Amino acid sequence: MIVSPRRLPAFLAILLILGLALPAAARGNLPDFVPLVEANSPAVVNISTTRKLAAGEGGQPRFRIPDMPEDGNLGELLRRFFGEEGEGGGMPEQFDTSSLGSGFIISGDGYVVTNHHVIQGADEIIVRLSDRRSFTATLVGSDPKSDVALLKIEAEGLPTLKLGDSDELKVGEWVLAIGSPFGFDHSVTAGIVSAKGRSLPTENYVPFIQTDVAINPGNSGGPLFNMDGEVVGINSQIYSRTGGFMGLSFAIPIEMAMEVVDQIKSQGFVSRGWLGVLIQEVTRDLADSFGMSRPTGALVARVLPDSPALKAGLQVGDVILSFNGMEVTRSSALPPLVGRAPVGRDAMVEVLRDGQRMEIPVRIAELPEDDQIARTTPPPEPVASTVLGMEVAPVPAPLREALDLQEGGVLVERVAEGPARDARIQRGDVLVMIDNRRIDSPEHLAELVSALPAGTHVPVLVQRRQGPVFLALKVPD
Repeated sequence: MIVSPRRLPAFLAILLILGLALPAAARGNLPDFVPLVEANSPAVVNISTTRKLAAGEGGQPRFRIPDMPEDGNLGELLRRFFGEEGEGGGMPEQFDTSSLGSGFIISGDGYVVTNHHVIQGADEIIVRLSDRRSFTATLVGSDPKSDVALLKIEAEGLPTLKLGDSDELKVGEWVLAIGSPFGFDHSVTAGIVSAKGRSLPTENYVPFIQTDVAINPGNSGGPLFNMDGEVVGINSQIYSRTGGFMGLSFAIPIEMAMEVVDQIKSQGFVSRGWLGVLIQEVTRDLADSFGMSRPTGALVARVLPDSPALKAGLQVGDVILSFNGMEVTRSSALPPLVGRAPVGRDAMVEVLRDGQRMEIPVRIAELPEDDQIARTTPPPEPVASTVLGMEVAPVPAPLREALDLQEGGVLVERVAEGPARDARIQRGDVLVMIDNRRIDSPEHLAELVSALPAGTHVPVLVQRRQGPVFLALKVPD
């Protein structure tokens, strides 16, 4: 655009007005974090821990000075720098290692909440307040599964934070964190809620709040606030390829954290509900094979022995649609619901079985200490028959014992081009069920396949070294 010299002053005036007006309008649409920070910073604390390690522990090797000529300058330099081994020299028998984290005060008499991983293995825990007072904290208790820990310092009249309701959070809502990244006390970062109910690979019992708030080492255990100044989460971890912040941070919902805190205060430990099933996601193909209009729920791939699920009559192939009236839209939603269920009480489980919805009451038990089952797969035996593009054989006795298979099933020896490969069946898999029918032998599998309707998807239950899994297999036309 060309502007006449005579009109240039007026044009510049318009640009000046716009240039001043636009930032003001933009500022009007941004949240004001100042009152929130000023009101809540005093109740956020810095946590430092010390752990005594023996020489050589934790990846710290002992160093031995090589033999050097006694009159050599290099040998003298090494002895001065590292010290002499033996009497009064060498590496110390013990040394201190420290770590930093954050936390916040939940009661005026000195209860402080932080992450389990912040204080794990610590010999000494120091809590430093915003007024620079420091206290040696006592560990009341901690819970590794939820990554929550409760500390106690001997003080009165401390500032506290108001707790909110994370269920009321909306994706896209502004949130703010206060903590001590890299030891920089009371650093403030802000962002939005990116997602809710996230399940991480190593965490089954926490439906994390995902945000894009900048979280770094030292922020762990600090509070996540909504715009009303209420704590809605505890900043716990980040997802990163570098070890630093990459836009993905995760917070523990405050309701879950406080349930853990209440159990620690009342009984000294945390108990969780246990259903006793191994589950997986319902894919679109699996939903089609079960006659479902859309993929939803948690598919039961295995019912564990002597479990509440087995006693209540839950079966492999059931799709759990709701638990105690709460809809299970994804498989990751079920473990937190079960974990929070009261132990020793009945829970109502709604399942889809053979196309029919039914409700099954289950008496919830306490989660065992170790709910993981290790599996090993011995070498396969000779091939017996071919079906669906795969070669299958009877399951060898050692493998049957290792997988705890009472009867039936066939071992996959080889997978060629065809429906089996398309369904991601692999060599070494044990096929247990097809179309919700147990497989007794290779010959029985061939009979079952011959009776399947052409061109449809059917569920196939596969037992692998890592555990059972359902796959959707398309029957060839």
